[in-house]
Amino acid sequence: MLDKRKFYINGEWAAPLAANDLKVVNPATEQPVAVISMGTAADIDRAVTAAKKAFSSYSRTSVEERLALLERLLEIYKRRYEEMAQTITLELGAPITMSRQQQADVGVGHLQGFIDALRRLKTRDALANGDVVLREPIGVCGLVTPWNWPINQIALKVIPALATGSTCVLKPSEFTPLNAMLYAEMIHEAGFPAGTFNLVNGDGVNAGAALSRHRDVDMMSFTGSTRAGIAVSKDAADTVKRVTLELGGKSPNLVFEDADLEDRITGSVLECFNNSGQSCDAPSRLLVQTSVYDKAVEIALRVGREARVGSPAEEGSHIGPLVSDIQFARVQALINAGIAEGARVLVGGAGKPEGFETGYFVRPTIFADVNNDMRIAREEVFGPVLAMMPFDTEEEAIAIANDTSYGLAAYIQTGDPARAERVAARLRAGMVHINGAPHRYGSPFGGYKQSGNGREGGIFGLEDFLEVKTLHRPDAA
Repeated sequence: MLDKRKFYINGEWAAPLAANDLKVVNPATEQPVAVISMGTAADIDRAVTAAKKAFSSYSRTSVEERLALLERLLEIYKRRYEEMAQTITLELGAPITMSRQQQADVGVGHLQGFIDALRRLKTRDALANGDVVLREPIGVCGLVTPWNWPINQIALKVIPALATGSTCVLKPSEFTPLNAMLYAEMIHEAGFPAGTFNLVNGDGVNAGAALSRHRDVDMMSFTGSTRAGIAVSKDAADTVKRVTLELGGKSPNLVFEDADLEDRITGSVLECFNNSGQSCDAPSRLLVQTSVYDKAVEIALRVGREARVGSPAEEGSHIGPLVSDIQFARVQALINAGIAEGARVLVGGAGKPEGFETGYFVRPTIFADVNNDMRIAREEVFGPVLAMMPFDTEEEAIAIANDTSYGLAAYIQTGDPARAERVAARLRAGMVHINGAPHRYGSPFGGYKQSGNGREGGIFGLEDFLEVKTLHRPDAA
């Protein structure tokens, strides 16, 4: 079992101030693979103090100096790419093929996207009235990241903080801390000055809250559940720090009768099941026009039956386990709620797949004849569970899609480009995917309503970590 009980503070690996061990469990085997320390408010204070001290000099570095550091980090990440993929598979349970192609790849894609954006960033602008606007690093940033796409969210927070000249303290999920510690090794090897990046493991109630409340933290960037995001906002309110949030979702997927059903229903089911359904932007509500609903159900049934569960260590396109026993119990409760409320089970259902009694594996599940009042239509399941429901008209589809407290992503499947644009304009979501189009590196990621505020990625992600200063000069007129 790996001993990972130290934190990365002020450029070195430091022992925690108090012993508080937690075992990291492989979700496929339910066996511990590492032990970490759970940080306290005192550990957070040490890290924040280091970040504050480093900010005074690091904030004055040039864009060219920071670009050179980021380029070195990119080289190191590429060299250690397989380590990252294997680590994520070990602690998250993502199948190794998926880890290589998606989970680890984001560390390259987002870093390159931020490098490109930093080269374009204007830190000084002259206004038409003669005043000058400066964009400056915000300060010490507290970063709290989730377990489902771990290095994705770490990259989307750590990189823009360091790229803009800010310093940071990262608290990764205690369920998947090993990839974060590997990333800390890479940052150290790249030569970022001591104190610019710090890492303290721990839970949200203790370490996370201490970070949000700390008076010397200038900004909190959080990704996780809406419930936890509200707590971060409240903890941060007393010191009036900036808070950016990327929270939950219940993304609608609108399939119109003129779509290529075979292609788009197949793709929609597979997208929902990707990462074992543990994605905040998963297209988990499949709205299908009534005229083609029965055909769509037939295709979904076939695709669902072909979906395979397998060991994360094996290569292939199968589905891995959920991350923990806690997550397994939550998904099982919602599957049972769908059955109790009268949704029709096409495939899957409660319990574990045959032959997978060990591990947090679930049966890929598709419900048909769901209505928007059911829990499986309103609550974020965060598992491979798809809810299908019919609609008659475009207006009805838009109404059902928007009838949610979330607004992260939405999906449209149609053969009519004009309809796609028309419907997209009325969907209350931060991102709309049309006919299977993917999210691309450098584009903004984030949502409306209770899916959060702020945007991550590219130039938009850099701007969240910058303050704006106006110079009113006497010769402006």
